[in-house]
Amino acid sequence: MDHLYTLTTELIADIDEAFHIYKTETKTRETEADFFTEVKPFADRIHFRVKDWEPLARDWVLVNKPKYLYPIQINTAAENIGYLGVYVFQKKMKDKRITEMVKSVLYVLNQLKNQMAEVENK
Repeated sequence: MDHLYTLTTELIADIDEAFHIYKTETKTRETEADFFTEVKPFADRIHFRVKDWEPLARDWVLVNKPKYLYPIQINTAAENIGYLGVYVFQKKMKDKRITEMVKSVLYVLNQLKNQMAEVENK
């Protein structure tokens, strides 16, 4: 569980960083981000982290049955995290879509983190 908690915390930081990149860099730059020096390293880091996180999180939700959190939300969040790793570098992405995706992912990640802390404290 400690590993899952750490991964969840790291993913929250990654999503915060992704949203920061989108708001401060992508929206203000004249050209698209360089794929091999900016997009790929960031997307790969998130991809490998979420690849480890998803099965652990899904199993934890199935075993602990937390309120307001279901396996399908874990799957959707993992998928959206993968998309965000690339989308935040694309100037053509709509603000609303990125913002809503970030809010949705952060809701699931924070909900999982809080529920794990609650179970740990019982």
